[in-house]
Amino acid sequence: MTVNMTKGQAISLEKQGGGTLTSVRMGLGWQAAPRRGLFGSRTREVDLDASAVLFADKQPVDVVFFRHLVSDDGSVRHTGDNLVGGAGQGGDDESILVDLQRVPVHIDQIVFTVNSFTGQTFQEVQNAFCRIVDETNGQELARYTLDGGGQYTAQIMAKVHRAGTGWQMTALGNPANGRTFQDLMPSILPHL
Repeated sequence: MTVNMTKGQAISLEKQGGGTLTSVRMGLGWQAAPRRGLFGSRTREVDLDASAVLFADKQPVDVVFFRHLVSDDGSVRHTGDNLVGGAGQGGDDESILVDLQRVPVHIDQIVFTVNSFTGQTFQEVQNAFCRIVDETNGQELARYTLDGGGQYTAQIMAKVHRAGTGWQMTALGNPANGRTFQDLMPSILPHL
C-alpha cells in the first residue's frame, strides 16, 4: 500500500510484514504544462534532472547525477538522463537506485533533488512526483507529489537517512533555484 506523503512527513523504510528494505528506487516523473498562446495551447519540453547527494556527518562526499551515473562505492546508480519528461502520472522519467546494504556505514543521508538544467521554472511543469519503490518486488512504498506553479527552477525533494539500524525517508519539497546540484547546496544544508 502506497503512502501519499506530505511535506515534512517521514516514513520508515521497512518491508510490509517486517524486515528492512535492501534496495530502493527513487523515481521522478513530470509532464510539460500546456501554455496558452495566441493560437491555442501548446507544450514546451522541460528537462528536469534528478540527483542524489550522499552526506557523511553533514558533509557532501559523493553525488550521483546525469554526468556521474554511479557513486564511487557503487551503492547508488542513476539510470540515465531524460531530456523531455512525459510520464507525469504514470512511470518514472528518471530513476536513482540505492542498494541500502552497500551504502558505506559513514554515509548517513542521501538527499534527492530535482532541477531544471535549462532554467525553466516549475510553472512550466505539471503532474510532477517523486516516489520510492521496493526494487526487489516493484512495490511503490511512498509517493510525494511535487507542488508546481512556482517561479523556482529546482526542488529539494526528499532524503533517505539512517534511523537506528534501518533507514527512513522524509519528504522535503522545498523550492529552490539552480540548474545543477552544486547550485542547490546552500538550500540542501538546512535539511541535514
